[in-house]
Amino acid sequence: MQELKGLILSGGRGTRLRPITHTSAKQLVPVANKPVLFYAIEAMAQAGIDDVGVIIAPETGDEIRAAAGDGSKFGVKLTYIVQDDPLGLAHAVLTAEPFLGQSPFVMYLGDNLLQGGIEDLLAAFQEHGPDALILLTPVPDPQNYGVAELSDGAVVKLVEKPAQPATDLALVGVYMFTAAVHAAARAIKPSARGELEITDAIQHLVDRGLRVEPHIVRGWWKDTGRLEDMLAANQLVLDTIVGHVEGELIDSQVDGRVVIEQGARLERSAVRGPAIIGAGARLINCYVGPYTAVGEGCTIENAEVEHSILLAGATVRDLDGRMEASLLGRNVKIGRDHRQPRAYRFLVGDNSEIGIL
Repeated sequence: MQELKGLILSGGRGTRLRPITHTSAKQLVPVANKPVLFYAIEAMAQAGIDDVGVIIAPETGDEIRAAAGDGSKFGVKLTYIVQDDPLGLAHAVLTAEPFLGQSPFVMYLGDNLLQGGIEDLLAAFQEHGPDALILLTPVPDPQNYGVAELSDGAVVKLVEKPAQPATDLALVGVYMFTAAVHAAARAIKPSARGELEITDAIQHLVDRGLRVEPHIVRGWWKDTGRLEDMLAANQLVLDTIVGHVEGELIDSQVDGRVVIEQGARLERSAVRGPAIIGAGARLINCYVGPYTAVGEGCTIENAEVEHSILLAGATVRDLDGRMEASLLGRNVKIGRDHRQPRAYRFLVGDNSEIGIL
């Protein structure tokens, strides 16, 4: 078999994570203080795939290039491929065709997280030699996903967001293809939403009599497109961390699996894991509860935070109640003004959401 290449799709606009994604690519929003995109690149590297194309959008491409670089820090070579318009996953494959050539490849959606990597997937692809191999996982709400129907160990039908799903097997955002997918992507027509759907391209392979095999995922998988998904992914990743303390603890207590990165300083504070406190963070007279990721340079003072993600430079001060299930963007400041009369005062951008309990 020809050498496998990798293709990571990192060009989506991230409308469901606004306002965070007004100023940052959704694939760079961190889970457990690491950009989601980096998990995809690391999965490629761990599977031995070292030639990886990254589909980027004109609006966020420079930011992604700056963050991931040439790939050398991951042990791979990254080639950036600009997709001018987000016209679907199959369109992204066609955009990458000059890079992919005739090589078989694994395609990974850059805002997805998959437990356990992709080595098993590659082994099945290389052993069985199908024309395509798709990851599937049982979900409680298949009507929200692409759904596969199987017969005799092969995929016979794919339906995007069916009103009456025939199975509960949803497509996970990782696929393996031979070069046959390029002709399939050229043969299909745009869907009702104006995109070339990868489900239609795979269905075209099936209809031509080519073999599409399923690979059932038994671990967890997350599409991190929404706040709830980001928080759930953060929880799942934090459940796997090994605690270590490199920062400074002054009259402070750390319970459970907690990572305190170098340069972080805790004064009269308590952190209950699993949690991660980024480099240079300052925690003063505060409590940080389980499933919280505090980014580098953050400040938490006279406040309680739990089950939340704070991006670099965020500040939380002087809150009477506990902040929970929240995602704060870079350099966001949240605090109580002690002047009288007591009132709420906000400066909030488009598409934001504020909940006061």
